[in-house]
Amino acid sequence: MRHAVKGRKLGRTTSHRLAMFRNQLASLVENERIITTLAKAKELRPIAEKVVTKGKKGTVHARRQVRSWLPNRDHVKKLFDDISPRFQDRPGGYLRIVKLGPRRGDNAEMAVIEFVDYEFGVTGAGDS
Repeated sequence: MRHAVKGRKLGRTTSHRLAMFRNQLASLVENERIITTLAKAKELRPIAEKVVTKGKKGTVHARRQVRSWLPNRDHVKKLFDDISPRFQDRPGGYLRIVKLGPRRGDNAEMAVIEFVDYEFGVTGAGDS
């Protein structure tokens, strides 16, 4: 039995897994929606929710903590200036996961993870 064992390994080493989540988090902050596998989306959501919650605080200490997950200063700035203020009155649940069905190549369950206030085609030219 797997009592009190948190998280999925996703077939990767710890360092690879953390690097992958950093990259996915950066893409999520940049584009506000990404397409990934369902398992990765479910693992990314708690990390991203904690980062947004820290962004709501707006302190220097919170910025430094977020920098450990988002090394790019532009992403940190966008999180603190654009994304987190939108959720100031919301106590949690900033992201949604929408299932897309199986991927054609390997039948992996795919999903979209996006911010709950995301509107398709409205946020910018990066949408496809």
